[in-house]
Amino acid sequence: MSEIAFTLHPSPVGDVLIACTQAGPVTVQVLHGTGEDGDPYAQLAELTRTLRTVPQPDDAVAPRLRRQLDEYFAGRRRDFDVELDWRLVHGFARDALQAACTIPYAQTAGYGEVAVMAGRPRAARAVGNACAHSPFSIVVPVHRVVRADGSIGGYGGRAWVKRFLLDMERPPVT
Repeated sequence: MSEIAFTLHPSPVGDVLIACTQAGPVTVQVLHGTGEDGDPYAQLAELTRTLRTVPQPDDAVAPRLRRQLDEYFAGRRRDFDVELDWRLVHGFARDALQAACTIPYAQTAGYGEVAVMAGRPRAARAVGNACAHSPFSIVVPVHRVVRADGSIGGYGGRAWVKRFLLDMERPPVT
């Protein structure tokens, strides 16, 4: 594998751009439609600028993560078991995202609750910012972080994706 390798992986919410270093996935992003959000090359250009290396295509990259994404969308996986490369996330943002990882499948927590879990009880807005800029869609379950009133809030401008993921995780009504 080159220093950074990438692939696009299909999912029910759009293609997922997976870019990996030797340490693991450095970004796992759902590509959304048109514009820069949906352009894998714009995302890769940003990675190139940030990491100062050109990601190379490699369809064999991250087989374990791709399998786990498929299992998640098929309803057979609740948590992801892959080592992530956190180099793009620093300080409190990393604490907030790691706290979000503790929210159980099919449950939600408010931004304020996640701030408490991350050790800064008054940092709900900072949690929102960390969630909005997470390089790890789905794998770090920021879709489970909601507003204090229980409404879902945003998801990188794609609330429908957040709603889809939350509905998918909800247990069937019997």
